[in-house]
Amino acid sequence: MRRSERILAVLVRSVGLLACSAIVPAFMPFAWMEATHRWLGMGELPDVPVVHYLARSVSLLYAAHGAVVVYLSFNVHRYLPVLRLTAVVVVFCGVSLTAIDACSGMPWFWTAAEGPFLILAGAVLGWLTGRVGEHRERTVEGPRRPGQ
Repeated sequence: MRRSERILAVLVRSVGLLACSAIVPAFMPFAWMEATHRWLGMGELPDVPVVHYLARSVSLLYAAHGAVVVYLSFNVHRYLPVLRLTAVVVVFCGVSLTAIDACSGMPWFWTAAEGPFLILAGAVLGWLTGRVGEHRERTVEGPRRPGQ
């Protein structure tokens, strides 16, 4: 495995494992969510069904996405097209979440961290998939002869 492939696999696996950690809030007691919400300086967390549902379902979706991403990391060559798509989707989500966070009045540190991290991770993922893809094409096709 080439260096760029190893780096790609480590990046994909790391981001996937980070997303998998969202499984914790999906099942944590609501009192912990309330305490975290207050600790982050966002006031009282409304104790209504839609908040319970959204907090847990979004966390569960993050964790499920993370599990899929970890799986992809074990064979970056095979899943290169999916990883390329993932890079585009992650950048799009990063840009969208930055706007959503800013418009929603999220704390500055949240807005400065969440979206920009995803934009950077998606851009690096896209760059690395390009590098791995270039090497793969050169290896599969072999050197070009004059006139091809």
